[in-house]
Amino acid sequence: QLVESGGGLVQAGGSLRLSCAASGRTFNSYVMGWFRQAPGKEREFVGGITWTGGFKSYTDSVKGRFTISRDNVKNTVSLQMNSLKPEDTAVYYCAADYAPGSTVIQTIGGRYDYWGQGTQVTVSS
Repeated sequence: QLVESGGGLVQAGGSLRLSCAASGRTFNSYVMGWFRQAPGKEREFVGGITWTGGFKSYTDSVKGRFTISRDNVKNTVSLQMNSLKPEDTAVYYCAADYAPGSTVIQTIGGRYDYWGQGTQVTVSS
């Protein structure tokens, strides 16, 4: 089970930190991803992180502004979002891809096994 938190309303240029708490004892067997879906748009990959945290991937529009991290002891993955823009407004979802030892970060949502319920991020101009 994945549970996101940390969404909210923020002005453009501001920051938010999203967290995703995972239940289960095999968290370190999962590649974790963040996706988002804006109204009227398709879900898109935001970023992902491998189980060791050694590999990270971001979509171009968030590079340099968003940072993913994970804590395999606390079973959490976080998305630090800085310099937010109105176009970042969306429902953000964390997702888990069961891939023990993998260094591949899937960018297609269908490749992920578990999803959180989503948290709304709204950036005002």
